[in-house]
Amino acid sequence: MNSVNEIEGLTEEYRALLALSKNDISAGSKNTIEDIRKRLVKDGEWSHRASEHLIDLAINYGSFMLRNALAISLALEFEDGELGF
Repeated sequence: MNSVNEIEGLTEEYRALLALSKNDISAGSKNTIEDIRKRLVKDGEWSHRASEHLIDLAINYGSFMLRNALAISLALEFEDGELGF
């Protein structure tokens, strides 16, 4: 598995899918967050629960923390977590 290429590809997919800027999200609009969740469910094929967790992780932890968590999970070969998403 080439994780770097996979992450770059996923990032581009989500940029296209979400088509929102950080400023849109930082405005704190509930509608914007709900729009993201709906897009993740409809077009990203995530469950409602999983989409809420993804948004929460992204907003509350950001890429620095999540990038390190990703590196640790890859090093320890944890593909699926204990929450069962």
